Amino acid sequence: MIAGQPSATAERAAIRRASHQLLDDPTVFEDPLALTMVGRAVELELRRDPHAFETPWSRPLRAFLAARSRYAEDALGMAVERGTRQYVVLGAGLDSFAYRNPYEAIGLRVFEVDCGATQACKRGRLREVGIEPPNSVRYASHDFEDGALHDTLVRAGYDPTQPALFAWLGVTPYLTERSVMGTLADLAHIGAIGTEVIFDFCASPASLSVVARRAFDGLARRLRERGEPWLAFFDPHQLERDANALGFAIVEMLGPRDIHKRYFEGRQDRLTVGLLGHLAHVRA
Repeated sequence: MIAGQPSATAERAAIRRASHQLLDDPTVFEDPLALTMVGRAVELELRRDPHAFETPWSRPLRAFLAARSRYAEDALGMAVERGTRQYVVLGAGLDSFAYRNPYEAIGLRVFEVDCGATQACKRGRLREVGIEPPNSVRYASHDFEDGALHDTLVRAGYDPTQPALFAWLGVTPYLTERSVMGTLADLAHIGAIGTEVIFDFCASPASLSVVARRAFDGLARRLRERGEPWLAFFDPHQLERDANALGFAIVEMLGPRDIHKRYFEGRQDRLTVGLLGHLAHVRA
């Protein structure tokens, strides 16, 4: 990520969430604000041609983004039923949940954590369409490489004595492994008993076929050139052991086959995810 600029990765993720609403039927993840979040110019371009931003790897990546958002918000719904009233979106980017929060009336507060430039871009787009941030949302500027997440959240009004659900999506590949594990360690200690974390991560590309590895290497090169390289890859079994050592119980880990079976099996359009993306759900 380039200092002082909105995240290009957040922008691309928002475009793929918006494209999913137009290209894929049935949708895995319904987001009525997805097109709003990309800005007026891009929204018009997508409505004219939903394939405008397609690339050879767009379909599986778009599928994964839809699945991970669905997974997080399904888990949030279950957490709210258990009494959780704090939802923390780490690396919130252009996520729209806070502005369509169906649990606002029963007291769910949403904390959006990201860099200031990305937050400013997002709030500007909301103003363009007349959406005012509700009283239930709080913004917290944070760099995951710097640590001190607890202090950042508490300043924003987070209550560490009450359980929360943290959604940490689309962030871990862009951090060092040390920063990922450091943030998980922070989350294990700053939340009350029952606090949950949903996050995604990439497995090592070493397992890919020659053709798939060539495509992956090309994508990774382009991300490096844009200043947002992929840095961290994890072995799922080792990550599970490390999460246990930090004090988390594993609720669930889903690999590509599991994600396909849950969200894409039987689709006529053959939409499915790629081979590296995993989802994890842990509880303190």
